[in-house]
Amino acid sequence: MDEWIEQARASWRWRGQARPPFAEEPGPGQESVWDYPRPPSVEAVELPVRVEVGGAVLAESRRAVRVLETASAPAIYLPMGDVEMRQLERGVEGSVCEWKGPWVFWAVRVGERLIPRAVWSYTEPWPGYEALADRLAFYPAAMDTCWIGDQRVEPQPGGFYGGWVTPEIVGPMKGGPGTSGW
Repeated sequence: MDEWIEQARASWRWRGQARPPFAEEPGPGQESVWDYPRPPSVEAVELPVRVEVGGAVLAESRRAVRVLETASAPAIYLPMGDVEMRQLERGVEGSVCEWKGPWVFWAVRVGERLIPRAVWSYTEPWPGYEALADRLAFYPAAMDTCWIGDQRVEPQPGGFYGGWVTPEIVGPMKGGPGTSGW
């Protein structure tokens, strides 16, 4: 394995085995981001998922999956077949996740409005993350609204991570100042 990947994987302090003392205690029906594993896991989303931009539905799915990773709100991935792909423009810019593999950004174009770096996808997901192939993840902060069932989603703090925050998710979550090593 590439030395950078080994170092990146080893750099994480929290791995979901125990909540840190500053973590919120989840109440009934809530989930703590500190109980999510590292390496991340992938699971089906039971409720319908919807993404809206410019007054139109950009994506809607009952086949979404979510990635759960320690300290992060779930990232939601929708099948490309459930997305208005004519409104997306694949970029060449991206990077590599130490767990899931190489990814690229996508832009969203609605009329004259261009939203760069609004979406990402894994071009060739690594073993264990094959479920992310041919799926897109939307940054809630870049969209007008995102929904899971009838709950409006809030973006994960900080702008770097694309987690979808709903009332049943408790943290604190990585993304804000001082959280890069979580």
